[in-house]
Amino acid sequence: MLDETPKRFDRIVAILIQLQSKKIVKAQELADRFECSLRTIYRDIRTLEASGVPIYSEAGVGYALMDGYRLPPVMFTREEVSSFIAAEKLMQKFTDPSLGTHYASAMYKLKSVLRSNDKDYLSNIESRVVMQTAEPLFNDNSPNTLAVLFEGIAEKKQILLTYKTFSKEETTQRNLEPVGVFHDNNNWYFLGYCHLRKDYRQFRTDRIQGIKKTEFDFTIEHDSLETYLTKTETCPTTKVRILVDKKIIHYLSTERKYHGFISEKEVDGQIEMTFMCRDIDNGFPRWFLMFGDYATILEPESLKTRVLELLEINKQRLL
Repeated sequence: MLDETPKRFDRIVAILIQLQSKKIVKAQELADRFECSLRTIYRDIRTLEASGVPIYSEAGVGYALMDGYRLPPVMFTREEVSSFIAAEKLMQKFTDPSLGTHYASAMYKLKSVLRSNDKDYLSNIESRVVMQTAEPLFNDNSPNTLAVLFEGIAEKKQILLTYKTFSKEETTQRNLEPVGVFHDNNNWYFLGYCHLRKDYRQFRTDRIQGIKKTEFDFTIEHDSLETYLTKTETCPTTKVRILVDKKIIHYLSTERKYHGFISEKEVDGQIEMTFMCRDIDNGFPRWFLMFGDYATILEPESLKTRVLELLEINKQRLL
């Protein structure tokens, strides 16, 4: 029988570190992370308590460490050190300058506790990792977008947003209660309750012209971000079927999910793709035009009409 003691010891240490990382940690959260039973977590918590770690618990809430209790600085494994490289590069390219600066400062502190050979290891590979972005993710007029959003969400303070929509040239100002931030289809977005529209709205960070936190508190108790994103996914959709040349099908694998891809099957040497599309007027037809010379629209007729309209507009611009 394998000796489970080293594995259990590592798990108990990891539990203690996680208890330091959050104000409250639920037993189920620990069980999910370590892929073990709740009974095992309860046993490990009792072991920590028996060793003198001051843990208090509340039924239905979770576990917490007594204020002021901290472990001395921990050492990192080589694999953990490697993960810092990817995280640092991602922060440099995929967040706003303000948040990137804060992360860089944190990285200096983190690197300062590494062993000498791990510092050399880190130095040898960090110049060999490069992250590239296709388009600017933030407007130059608003270099601290994510930092302000994070503050607003954490402190439950409204933000004042200056925003330019895709279809209009003029900008609008509005007070918002930010609910959450997410990255999708190579862009950063945030969802918030708009006091101007009296409803929840989604905003893209590269169209934000200005943002600042106000002193106004939230007026609504908002659900989780996932709740609203799920509601968006259940918006009315239109069934779309297209027939695509097999030789280009692999080029569509990444983008198709953003247009409601459901299934595909081979038909007479071509691939029939089925979608449940939420934007039949703009998003899908414009995407279809990128490979339209290798594809045929099977349904609906309205999609064929819209594609022809866009082609005619393009034709007039070229004349």
